[in-house]
Amino acid sequence: MYGKIFIIVLLFLNFNFLFAQDTIPAPQPRDSTQVDSMRVDSMRIDTIVIRTLQDKIKYIPRGADLTNPVVSFKRTKPLEEKYRRFRIPSFWEKENKLGFNFSEVAFVNWNAGGNNSISGLASAKFVRNYKFRYVQLNNNLDIRYGLNAQEGFKLRKSDDALRFSSTFAFRRDTISNWYYSASAEFRTQFSNGYKYPDRDKPISRFMAPGYALLGAGTSYIPEGKKFNLRLAPLTFKSTFVLDQTLANNGAFGVQRALIDTDGNIIKEGENVYLEFGFLVSNTWETMVYENVKLNHRLQLYSDYVKNFGNIDVDWEVNVDLTVNKYVKASIGTHVLYDHDIIFDEVKAADGTITTPGKRKVQFKQLLGVGLVYDF
Repeated sequence: MYGKIFIIVLLFLNFNFLFAQDTIPAPQPRDSTQVDSMRVDSMRIDTIVIRTLQDKIKYIPRGADLTNPVVSFKRTKPLEEKYRRFRIPSFWEKENKLGFNFSEVAFVNWNAGGNNSISGLASAKFVRNYKFRYVQLNNNLDIRYGLNAQEGFKLRKSDDALRFSSTFAFRRDTISNWYYSASAEFRTQFSNGYKYPDRDKPISRFMAPGYALLGAGTSYIPEGKKFNLRLAPLTFKSTFVLDQTLANNGAFGVQRALIDTDGNIIKEGENVYLEFGFLVSNTWETMVYENVKLNHRLQLYSDYVKNFGNIDVDWEVNVDLTVNKYVKASIGTHVLYDHDIIFDEVKAADGTITTPGKRKVQFKQLLGVGLVYDF
């Protein structure tokens, strides 16, 4: 009997335990001093995930087709800009110019009369200039030769010149425009010159005369301008007359030959005449207008020893008018005065001077239109 009672009590306790697991405990009374330790945000943001498919990449075949090895250049695009190769900067400036001026006059049954004529003038100019910091080197070579043919007359020379000059300049800093300079110049002509219509006795020849100048001094060369003012207080000037006939006559200032009363030459004339003096020279080039360029060259020389104060002048001014790249017109003047050159001197057979000559200013003017090629 006691055993049945124990089993009934055990079943009753198990039933109460299971019932307690499914019940919610009653809320406890809230204490007025209790503070919430956690707050819940009232704003809520939903996160939405949208899944999309990735676009397919378009495949374009490149390269050559090995099965059909044909290369097409239609898809090749040319370069829009020309490829420029890097070049090392040069401190040399060069100028090469060849020119030819031509003029012609023809008459056919012209009642007023006139002589047919044709003339041409060829010229060449070469310039090589070097400039870097303290040093400048300027080299110039000018060549001119002209001929004129006129009806009823033989061929005559209208222009003849060969000139070379070189100047070396050095300055102590890159701020100053004043340089220490040394210069050399040489000029002569190519062929014989005559006092027309006489063609038997030339009055000038190659290296008769020939001039050589060597000087030292200072130069003013401003930056960015084609201007050069040179002062050379130490300048040697040599005049060469290598034609002995002209030298015996004392042409161009050389010592003439000594002749006896019978006209026999006792001592040949000298071939070189030396001078030591002061030289002032100036060259200037500028654009007057868009297509008009002015070239100016002036040279003044005076000898210290002989006839100091008598100044030899060599002044040349040229104006070039550009028509286009290859056609240009030029207007030029050239003034010369040499104290050692005497005109209209008359001598007797024994060499004595019967009529003293005069010193004159020489002037030449040029106007021409022609072709010019620069390279």
